[in-house]
Amino acid sequence: MALAQQADASLGDRSTPTFASTDPASGAVVGVFPVRDEAAVRAAVERARTAAERWAGLGFDGRRRRLAAYRGSLARRVHELADLVHRENGKPHADAVLETTLAVDHLAWAGAHARTVLGPRRVSPGLLAANHAAYLEYQPLGVVGVIGPWNYPVFTPMGSIAYALAAGNAVVVKPSEHTPAVGEWLAAAWRAAVPDAADALQVVTGLGETGAALCRAGVGKLAFTGSAATGRRVMAACAETLTPVLMELGGKDAMIVDDDADVAAAADAAVWGAMSNAGQTCIGIERVYATERVYDAFVAEVTAKVRGLRPGSDDAAAYGPMTMPGQTDVVRRHVADAVAAGGRVATGGTVEGRYVAPTVLLDVPETSAAVREETFGPTLTVTRVRNAEEALERTNANAHGLAGAVFSGSRARAMDLARRMRSGMTSVNSVLTFASVPALPFGGVGESGFGRIHGADGLREFTRAKAITRRRFALPVDLMSFGRPASAADALARVVGLVHGRHR
Repeated sequence: MALAQQADASLGDRSTPTFASTDPASGAVVGVFPVRDEAAVRAAVERARTAAERWAGLGFDGRRRRLAAYRGSLARRVHELADLVHRENGKPHADAVLETTLAVDHLAWAGAHARTVLGPRRVSPGLLAANHAAYLEYQPLGVVGVIGPWNYPVFTPMGSIAYALAAGNAVVVKPSEHTPAVGEWLAAAWRAAVPDAADALQVVTGLGETGAALCRAGVGKLAFTGSAATGRRVMAACAETLTPVLMELGGKDAMIVDDDADVAAAADAAVWGAMSNAGQTCIGIERVYATERVYDAFVAEVTAKVRGLRPGSDDAAAYGPMTMPGQTDVVRRHVADAVAAGGRVATGGTVEGRYVAPTVLLDVPETSAAVREETFGPTLTVTRVRNAEEALERTNANAHGLAGAVFSGSRARAMDLARRMRSGMTSVNSVLTFASVPALPFGGVGESGFGRIHGADGLREFTRAKAITRRRFALPVDLMSFGRPASAADALARVVGLVHGRHR
């Protein structure tokens, strides 16, 4: 059955409003999907709530086996899913394959490590509770709501889905209205692979109102990926029910190229980080600060590489169209503002339909929108700085703080700069690598949001810590009793003084 027919079959009541998902390159309809209203969203959450009890009851091993079945299904159908991503998002098929395989790897890590990270364990009770045993465990929240993005419609939402499921939660996903077919495909694959827990992962399609309904539906937590402006509205909606949120927002990631950097490698990484997926990558490189010693050589390398890139929808294209039509207007505005402010276009700067030429901008003032705001297009500003310290200062002056990169020949120097970069993630002598390491947390600071997906932190993000103490034996004097002797407080003060008072 064709995808559009599958979507139509799910509509049921023909009075339900619908919307179409289209191929950004050709305009062809990929599928027609229902706009789920508040009642439908609440019904999905209630089904998930029932499913969550059974899903949590399966325990770590039971969930691990079912997650393994799901990832096995995705792994066997990588090209099928990648083709759908290509048609609905526009990115090249090969890049969609890379995205899908990364998601599968994270799914494997989450299932394999959930028990170790979240399982019950004893902790030290300390001096004052020495007669007690102390236990810590992490319990699931129940139902997690996920509002996913369109730029990485498999990898990014799976960073919440996989870890929330592994932690024992059921999940209700509202995919972007630009990539609903991918969301429905993921849910259908789950139902086929894990039929005895089908309602543990559900999808509700729709527009902004559907996402707002999910915020208010009583989920245990809402994970959102998108712009800071939309993130504020999501937080406001969630605040009505005191629903906690995880915010993975935009970035304006910078690369620092130090005096002793491998210029060719830095240029190659910068071009990939800036131009892949048509620049529609939250952790993509949008700014480069190169020191005086390497600036000219770096610019020459970058412009030479960029001139060899071509956007398009064919297999030989370096990247595809802008997924959202309105994003081309943002690119135009940023390029025009950069030029008006005194910057110059080294290469590119043109827009034809939804295709944006790979663009390198030089001498752009720090006050320009092309430097301050997220562009989310295949553009790159390159700025000359005196040294790496000035580069770090300019990097950290931006309100965003998602990720970044440092290129340097000195390991110690590079690690120092990476640690001091105001970002949630930094790669050294590469770009975006942290996203492919399942054990590392993913998330930002400032305008780039808060909370973490991936890794142990990502597992804990979808749980509540549960503390338990158990008295093992009685003490001669119970300090937490109205029956304690009057001298007990003084004796306690003397003991604390002997143990801790000698430290200055």
